[in-house]
Amino acid sequence: MLGGICELSLEARDVAALERFYTEAFGLRVLAREDDRVWLAVGPATRLGLWTPGAKEFNDRGGRHVHFALSADGDTLERVRERLTRMGAVLGGPVRHSGGDRSLYVEDPEGNVVEVWDFFVDGRGRSAGVAALADDSGGDADDRARPGDARAA
Repeated sequence: MLGGICELSLEARDVAALERFYTEAFGLRVLAREDDRVWLAVGPATRLGLWTPGAKEFNDRGGRHVHFALSADGDTLERVRERLTRMGAVLGGPVRHSGGDRSLYVEDPEGNVVEVWDFFVDGRGRSAGVAALADDSGGDADDRARPGDARAA
């Protein structure tokens, strides 16, 4: 029924710092800068909004979330880990889940937990995660680590 997430917006006290983090850590490209927000491209069909606090259209309001995940193939996951390490970021992972997929976890400058996960792409351009969702073999909450978690290896 749905084709995926097309947009995710995060509230940022310092939009410029958050923009720097996402462009440097993950290589995201700036799509647009507006008075109260910046839009970044995340793959071919998704954008990440970095918004200043305050009232927005459609009764939007800021708030905390648990975490969100960015999709990456296995080779990219390693390059992201190396880039984040060079930036001095505290990482959780890579964590290998029960389905064989792996994740990294990092907090952005605003404290949002970002997961980089090779669940949906297996490194050969094939979707690995959709089948795992159907049979529940894609890992579970018990094998997830957060930044600084001792299970991260």
